[in-house]
Amino acid sequence: MVLPALLALAFLAVPLLGLLVRAPWATLPERLFSPEVGQALRLSLICASAATLICLILGIPLAWLLARAQVPGRGLIRALVTVPLVLPPVVGGVALLLVFGRRGLLGQYLYDWFGVSLPFTTPGVIVAEAFVAMPFLVISVEGALRAADSRYEEAAATLGASPWYTFRRVTLPAVLPGVIAGAVLCWARALGEFGATITFAGNFPGTTTTMPLAVYLALETDPDAAIVLSLVLLFVSVGVLVSLRERWIRGPV
Repeated sequence: MVLPALLALAFLAVPLLGLLVRAPWATLPERLFSPEVGQALRLSLICASAATLICLILGIPLAWLLARAQVPGRGLIRALVTVPLVLPPVVGGVALLLVFGRRGLLGQYLYDWFGVSLPFTTPGVIVAEAFVAMPFLVISVEGALRAADSRYEEAAATLGASPWYTFRRVTLPAVLPGVIAGAVLCWARALGEFGATITFAGNFPGTTTTMPLAVYLALETDPDAAIVLSLVLLFVSVGVLVSLRERWIRGPV
């Protein structure tokens, strides 16, 4: 078993080591702070953070609904929540375009009534990232809610606390580690989103070109810049895994 295990480890690690070996270390600071890289990095951080905020506002109530509410079709709702995890991101982008495009199911009313057009804009990037990242938050918070002891909520209710007060002061603090873990995973997934973003929001520098799109664009003209951006995304991913180690990995360190 050792030889196949080592081969599997090499298969996963060698491509990542290739990034480190081929990185332009001598010019890395200069390239990292170049206008193009800085612009893509700044846009990525803003959009990923905004998408995570949307996921927190909408995802926590959805997770509570799946974990605590007795609603018909809960299995179907959970399946719909997890679809973006297995759906090709490009297909998700096409679906968003058909719904929120100027002639889409909802987008036509947004454009005709309010003059709002989401495709090929920075808000469109945020919507695309929130679409693919929300399942990570919902699944994490739902698991935390199922593991939490509901007797504390029942005790608060018997003492006269309102449902909203109980949720804010009892339920939410109890599942806060799950919320934080889900938010970090959600942010990291949004930061690395490519397929849905390029399909729904396009690739316009300064407006929709996030770091993954900048990597794709730089491969044709400036491979060193693509490597630098890839390293940034790699370090972020490793940082997320290290920060969540105690939650997702059990056993000796």
